[in-house]
Amino acid sequence: MDIPRMGVPDALAGRSLAEQHEYLRSTFSRRTLVRGGAVTLGAVAGGVFVPGAAQAAAPAASPTVSNAAAEHVDGALVAPFGRHLSYGDDARTGMTVSWQVPVAVKNPFIRIGAHAGDLSRKIPAEIRALYTPAGVGTSADHTQYYVHAKLTHLKPGRTYYYGVGHQGFDPASPRFAGTIGTFTTAPSRAQRFTFTAFGDQGVSYHALANDSLILAQGPAFHLHAGDIAYADPSGQGKTTDTFDSRIWDQFLAQTESVAKSVPWMVSYGNHDMEAWYSPNGYGSQEARFAPPANGPDPKNLPGVYSFVHGNTAVISLDANDVSYEIPANLGISGGTQTTWFEGQLKKFRAAGSGIDFVVVFFHHCAYCTATAHASEGGVRGEWVPLFEKYTVDLVINGHNHVYERSDVLKGDKVAKELPIGGTAYPETDGVVYVTAGAAGKSLYAFPVADTYEGHEKEIDPFPSYVVQADGSHRAVTVDWSRVRYTDYSFLRVDVEPAPVGRTATLTVRGLAETGEEIDRFVVARKVRR
Repeated sequence: MDIPRMGVPDALAGRSLAEQHEYLRSTFSRRTLVRGGAVTLGAVAGGVFVPGAAQAAAPAASPTVSNAAAEHVDGALVAPFGRHLSYGDDARTGMTVSWQVPVAVKNPFIRIGAHAGDLSRKIPAEIRALYTPAGVGTSADHTQYYVHAKLTHLKPGRTYYYGVGHQGFDPASPRFAGTIGTFTTAPSRAQRFTFTAFGDQGVSYHALANDSLILAQGPAFHLHAGDIAYADPSGQGKTTDTFDSRIWDQFLAQTESVAKSVPWMVSYGNHDMEAWYSPNGYGSQEARFAPPANGPDPKNLPGVYSFVHGNTAVISLDANDVSYEIPANLGISGGTQTTWFEGQLKKFRAAGSGIDFVVVFFHHCAYCTATAHASEGGVRGEWVPLFEKYTVDLVINGHNHVYERSDVLKGDKVAKELPIGGTAYPETDGVVYVTAGAAGKSLYAFPVADTYEGHEKEIDPFPSYVVQADGSHRAVTVDWSRVRYTDYSFLRVDVEPAPVGRTATLTVRGLAETGEEIDRFVVARKVRR
């Protein structure tokens, strides 16, 4: 049965993702899926890891199609790829290992141990199969198989060795010994560490180069602030958007060099909403990623969560929920995300929490002057007051494909100038915002010249805009844009704890694809825990 791609009625133009999803599901009927041998998103098997004893897999949700295809595949000929990690609900004791297989396999599992020669613990894994029919995507009927092993009851600050496999492919076999990887859980106490961050990566030479540089920093984890693979190049959450799900295969293979050993913590951007898979556009991401499920609504907002690493709390938000510019998911949480967010900030700022620094990352920019998207008024109205009330130490965004860093801001005004090499004190000064969206996709421009380390230019003030609730652009005059750089780059953050009464620091550096430092500043906070 051939269904044309351009069969979307005019009446659906501008409708919500949920309405588009309903239309697509009714048009590409289940009868069509069954005739095509399709698999929709569903669990095949599941399991958890407990050191010393493997627990039996919990009963799995019924798959939408049998594993008949796996009966005809020799597992020894199917190699897993695209390994990527995510912290569990508690980063000290939980880790989810995810990977992909190109065809259906039988009995997927993970082996884990204290060293490469001892992988005796074998735990079942869960397959999430994702079907994309011809006509919805740009390829023929296509099914992808993502596999996840959720490990719990691990020890804090411990490095584990692991291998992933399935029937016919056992990483414990000498034949496949080269596939063994490692991961390290978060520590139980404050200690020095590094993390990295960027947004808007996609698949390209520059994306691969940034991955190589990130690996060389030795990060404890990496933050990806949305627009991950760009399988949907339109990024509007509209019925006219098209996407190629196979781009995700390329992305995960590209990223594996880092993500197989460094937790790859994602938030979701506008290019990560794909209406076919679920009413909220995130069904495909639920198949591919398994971030902590400790947010306000893990099924409806799977990219909203928090985790703690040593003395630093990290919060991932879904800015699609508050975006005026791209409103496909505007208001999807009904306000629950912001309520949850404030609750997290209260918890992390409470006496005795052990938390010095709070870092927040999400996609759409609170403060940016790039001509493509500039600043998002929805973010400013919904979250900036909370950043200031609870003295958030660092806000990281993507969306604009540039590097830009603000002075210290409070109430939309410069509370303190922060030159390259300067120090901010959030408790008294305000909040610093960094746009780090030049991870690999085509670059954007600023309305004025770049200014960065060794190439400073004083061009201040200059015009920009803020997107309003009706989608219009409100003209503003900007005097807070301290660093601007229009080439590929990423963020490195070095966290230095301190004893009570002394000063702990975040040293934040913008690094170019060449490895050149383009920005450096320090966020300092007196330790009171």
